[in-house]
Amino acid sequence: MNCLVNSSCNDQYSNLMSHNRRDFIKIGAIGSAGLLSAWKMAGASGSLQGGATPSQSSLPNAPFRTATYCEVCFWKCAGWIYKNEEGKIQKIIGNDEDENCNGRLCPRGTGGVGMYYDTDRLKTPLIRVTGADGKQTFREASWDEALDVVAEKLQKIKQEHGAECTALFTHGSGGHYFGNLLKAFGSGNIAAPSYAQCRGPREVAFIATFGAGLDSPEPTDIRDTRCLVLIGSHLGENMHNGQVQEMSDAIDKGATIITVDPRFSTAASKSKFWLPIKPATDMALLLAWIHEIIYNDWYDKKYVEKYTSGFEQLKEHVKNFTPEWAHGITTIDPSVITETARAMRDASPAVIIHPGRHVTWYGDDTQRLRAVAILNALLGSWGRRGGFYLPEKIEVPEFPHPPFPKPAKTWRDAMGGKYALADLALASGVCDATIPNPEMGCNIRAWIVNGTNLIMTLPDEKKTIEAIKNLDLMVVVDTMPMEITGYADVVLPECTYLERWDDLRVVHGRKPNIALRMPATEPLYDTKPAYWIAKKLAEKMGLGDYFKWDKFEDVLEWQLKQIGSSLDEMKRIGVKVFPRESGPLYFEEDMPIEFGTNSGKIELYSTVIAAEGFDAMPVYTEHMTPPPGFFHLNYGRAPMHTFGRTSNNPNLTDLMDENTVWVNPKVAKEWSLKNGLAIYLENQDGIVTDFPVKVRITERIRFDSVYIVHGFGHNNKKLTRAHGKGVSDSQLISRVLIDPIMGGTGMRGNFVTFRIAKESEVKS
Repeated sequence: MNCLVNSSCNDQYSNLMSHNRRDFIKIGAIGSAGLLSAWKMAGASGSLQGGATPSQSSLPNAPFRTATYCEVCFWKCAGWIYKNEEGKIQKIIGNDEDENCNGRLCPRGTGGVGMYYDTDRLKTPLIRVTGADGKQTFREASWDEALDVVAEKLQKIKQEHGAECTALFTHGSGGHYFGNLLKAFGSGNIAAPSYAQCRGPREVAFIATFGAGLDSPEPTDIRDTRCLVLIGSHLGENMHNGQVQEMSDAIDKGATIITVDPRFSTAASKSKFWLPIKPATDMALLLAWIHEIIYNDWYDKKYVEKYTSGFEQLKEHVKNFTPEWAHGITTIDPSVITETARAMRDASPAVIIHPGRHVTWYGDDTQRLRAVAILNALLGSWGRRGGFYLPEKIEVPEFPHPPFPKPAKTWRDAMGGKYALADLALASGVCDATIPNPEMGCNIRAWIVNGTNLIMTLPDEKKTIEAIKNLDLMVVVDTMPMEITGYADVVLPECTYLERWDDLRVVHGRKPNIALRMPATEPLYDTKPAYWIAKKLAEKMGLGDYFKWDKFEDVLEWQLKQIGSSLDEMKRIGVKVFPRESGPLYFEEDMPIEFGTNSGKIELYSTVIAAEGFDAMPVYTEHMTPPPGFFHLNYGRAPMHTFGRTSNNPNLTDLMDENTVWVNPKVAKEWSLKNGLAIYLENQDGIVTDFPVKVRITERIRFDSVYIVHGFGHNNKKLTRAHGKGVSDSQLISRVLIDPIMGGTGMRGNFVTFRIAKESEVKS
C-alpha cells in the first residue's frame, strides 16, 4: 500500500512532529538561517558580514533609525531601518507596536537590505532601440527625455483611440500614484494580478456568503483558535508573518491543526492530521465535511438559526455527499473525513477553515471558496473568538484633487457582460482586451506596468507576449531588470522602498493602525520614487492639478492632521494604533447584526450567485487527470522568497538560490531518477523549461504529483544571481481554467513529464 494515498501514513512522520512545536516559527533550518540574517550587516557591496543579535533597545545610534514598512512581500510589516555612523543602511528590524509582525520580521523582511545594495538594479531611464522582442536592448536617457516620450505617446493614443485604450498593471505601493494618473487621464483599466491570479475567487465567495470580503491581512483569529484547517494553504512557507506567529502560539496552546495538501509541507509536519488529497478533488472533501457537520448535528444550531439563511436547502443539497462518496474521489479514508469533521465540531466556534490566499486552481474556485465559507458559517466561527474577528480600519482621506472623469469604456466592455461579480479589474481580462478582436469592441493600446513581472505573473506566457506585440506603448516601472523590461518601449527605474516616502500603510486589524515609510537615504543611481514619476508625467500631460503638492511630505502631513497625528509623531513611533470605534471585536449575545447580503443574513444559499445564473450552492466538478507518464504540476512558496522579485536579492539567494523538483521515490525508481540529477520539465502542450532543474526525491509528495517553488528560472542575464537557476513554473502554465463566476485564472490544471538534461546543459 502506498502511504501517500492513505492518511494512516501520518504515523510515518511522528518523529518529525515530536520536536518542540515552538520550532515552527523557525520554518525549519533554512528559515532559521533567514531569521538570523536579520542581524547580519550589509555593506555597500551587498555582502553579508557576521553580526550579533541585540534587542532593539540596546542598538546604538538611535538618531540613525528610520521608520518603514516592508515592500519585499505584501504583508507590509512595519519596521525600523538602522544605519551606521557613515549613514549606510545596515539592518532592518520589526516595530514592536505593529500587529502585522509584533516586532519580528521574517527572512524576507530582514533581507530587504539586499534590494538596496543589489548592483543589478535598474540605474537610469532606458528607451528601446530595437523591436519589443524580449531582448534588453536600450539606450540610456534622461528622465526628462524618457517622460516626454511616454507623455507624447499616451496623448497620441488618447487622441486617436481614446483614453480608455490605456491600462495599468500594478503590484505594490506605486499602484496608487499611477492609478490616479490613469484615472485623471480618463481610463479605469487598473488591474492587479493579485486579484485574478490569486485571491479574487476568495473575495467574491466570502462577499456572497457573509456580505464582507477578507482583504489583507485576513481577519483570522489564529492566536485563540482551537482548530485550524489548512486546505491548500502552506502557511509558514508562504511566510505571512503575523499568521505564522499566531499559528505557533496556537500550537503551543494545544490547537488541532488539520492540513490538506498533496505535499507534506512544513505546516503538515506540525499537524495532528495530514490529508494527502488527490489533486483537484478538494471540493469533494469540503462537501463531505459539510455533510458530516450537518447530518451528525455538529453544526452550531443557535448560530445557524439566528444568522443564516438557506440551511434546509443546503442540507438537502449535501445529502448524498458522504465520506464514502468522497473517498472514491479524494483517496482520503472515510473515517479520517469523519474524524477531522468531529475535531472541527469539538473546537467550534474557535475553529478556522482557512480561506487561503493563492486560490486560483481549477476554474471552480469561487464555488470551492464558497464551500470553505459555508463550513465556517456552520461551525459559527465568523465573528467569534478563535474564528474570524471583526476588523476595523481607520479612514485616511485622499489628498484633495479634482474629480476624475468618467471613462468612456473599461475592460468590462471587452468581456461581453461576463464576470459582473468581480469587483476589481482582471489582469487577464485587460490582457485579452489588448489582443484585437472585433467582437470585443475594445482594443487596449498602451500598458503601464509597475512592480509586476507579467511574463512570470500572468499564466499562458504565449498569450501575454501576443498582447504585448499589439501595443503601441509599454512603459515598465521597476527596481530590477525583470523579464518584462525586455518588452518595454521605455523603462523607468524606481528606487527601492528603503529610499523613498510612500503612502501611509493603512490596514484593518484588531485595532485600526497606520504605519509610515520614509527614506533612510538618498536614492542610489538615477532612480526615482513612483509618486515623483506619476506627478511629472501628469504635469507633462496637463494633469498637474491631480498632483497639486510640492513635496510628498506635504501630502502625509495633511493626511495625518486629519486623523489626529503628525509627520513628526510618525517619524518617532513608526506605527500608530487607534482605539476601536465600530464596536466589539466579536459578536456579542444580544448584538443586532445585519450582513451585507441580499437577505441581510449569512447566505448558505447565495442569492447573488444564483442571480448571475450559477449554482447557488457548491457542486463537485470532476477535473482532468494526468495522462500516462505525466504528473500534476504543484507549485508554492519558500519562506525566504516572494514570487520572483527576491530571487536575485544577494541577501536571500544565500538562503535559497534555486528551486528543485520534488519527486516521489516510486516515480523516481520508474524513471531512473537520482537526487541532484538535472532534468527538464515538459508540459502537456509540449512546452519545455528554458533551464534544467535538480531532482529531489522525497516521500513528502504524492506519486501522481511533482512540486516546485515558484519564482525561479529567470532568463534575463542582467539578473546575474538568478539567471538560469532552477525552472519557472509560470512557463509551464499554458492551460488556464477560467472561473466562470468572476474570471479568476485557474493554473493547477497543468501536467508535466521529465527530460534528462545533458551534462553540458547544466549551469554550475
